[in-house]
Amino acid sequence: MPLVFSTEAKQKLRETVARYPSAMAATLPALHLAQAEFGHVSDEAIEAVASELGLSPAHVYGVATFYTMYNKRPVGTYHVQVCTNVSCMLDGGYDCLRVAQAAASVAPETFTVSEVECLASCGTAVCVQVNDDYHEQMNVQRLEALLGELGRRG
Repeated sequence: MPLVFSTEAKQKLRETVARYPSAMAATLPALHLAQAEFGHVSDEAIEAVASELGLSPAHVYGVATFYTMYNKRPVGTYHVQVCTNVSCMLDGGYDCLRVAQAAASVAPETFTVSEVECLASCGTAVCVQVNDDYHEQMNVQRLEALLGELGRRG
């Protein structure tokens, strides 16, 4: 069954497209809106974006699969992205990744963990992004405390 944007989301999409020179230029924010609306960017969500923007599904699919910020599969309540690039790796990024993976193995509906290449916070490593929030200067103890708090919230 095809996905359909809510009335509110369609209005936001129209307002967003109006700020860009073409519908094609609005693909990234339209995909963000689809992810917020549908929970992740599935093939059906890509079709909905393409339909609303008047673009080919192939174009929207190409954009959605190029960027790692779009979740192609459902994620838990908290999407925990742990940077393991050079600065973070040297400050314990892989230790933090293991802590996050352990939390996700216990509560997969709450936590989805992704290892990411760079969160552009090298000066404050280790960086962990939870949903849209950055948590810098993380270490195992700070991450365990953060995940414990998030887990209590559900």
